[in-house]
Amino acid sequence: MRKNLPEKITLAHGSGGRLTRELIELLFLRNFSNPALARLEDSAEVALGRERAAFTTDSYVVSPLEFPGADIGRIAVCGTVNDLAVKGARPLAISAGFIIEEGFNALRLSKIVRSMKAAAAEAGTPIVTGDTKVVEKGHADGLFINTSGIGLIPRGVNLSCKKIKPGDAVIVSGTLGDHGIAVMNARNSLGFSSAIRSDGAPLNAMLAGVLRAAPGGVRLMRDLTRGGLATALCEISDASGLSVEIDETVVPVATATGNACRMLGLDPLYVANEGKAVIFAAAADAAGILSSLRKNKYGRKAVVAGRVVREAKPQVRLNTAIGGSRIILPLEGEQLPRIC
Repeated sequence: MRKNLPEKITLAHGSGGRLTRELIELLFLRNFSNPALARLEDSAEVALGRERAAFTTDSYVVSPLEFPGADIGRIAVCGTVNDLAVKGARPLAISAGFIIEEGFNALRLSKIVRSMKAAAAEAGTPIVTGDTKVVEKGHADGLFINTSGIGLIPRGVNLSCKKIKPGDAVIVSGTLGDHGIAVMNARNSLGFSSAIRSDGAPLNAMLAGVLRAAPGGVRLMRDLTRGGLATALCEISDASGLSVEIDETVVPVATATGNACRMLGLDPLYVANEGKAVIFAAAADAAGILSSLRKNKYGRKAVVAGRVVREAKPQVRLNTAIGGSRIILPLEGEQLPRIC
């Protein structure tokens, strides 16, 4: 049965979960249909003569604009760099578009721009073009930023859900949920531990090291942002036609973040990240990949969190700490709005 567009767009359509996917499929894919878009990956692959490029764009509307560990400027740069890096691309350049509300404090804007400068320098990726618009007071919430990026995909690198095989290892690069909880804590003055900080970070150097550590062994990498690890695994399972099994006792969650999630009734598997990736790789290469990740400051808590299995019906399953299991579904609705 053919689904129809909803009458109205809700916050849940921006959650990165099931409703986001439906909106993309019902509206954007139907109207913009082309092979590059149809893959629905973190970056689109486009041909530049004999070279392959990755191209991505994202808009940032996080509230508040600044929070422990990062701000809107840092995550705008890191998010774009990471979307290119998980495609296996070497980021070359970034654009930055600013929508500024009339009356916004210029010194605050300068601080955010300097944060972007520092993140771009850390990633080794210059901001080469941009745009600035100012709208009337009340027509924007302070500041929105759009960033786009382009990178070159090295020859021989071809990451895809279709390359995943039964028995492959599922590697998570670090603790989950820190960004989402840090933003929520700052937004609502919840008073959670000061140890909870956004993980916003550029991962391109770390992920390039992964590809060098396991040439040909990496099947797929995915940036874990809206919808968290759970939604990413559901999308990958659906696209690959294979099941994913992860172990609750192994999945890394920082103590302070885990405690905050329990108090709020949130599952850290679904909470947003801005500096974490999941990597699918041949099991024989898992040890080498872990060693490479742990040499980088952003991958010191990397773990093999699960494996790929073939089943009659593809699904994502969490083996629990008490010896049971539960099926993981895509994010339903909006857990934490305005998180990136």
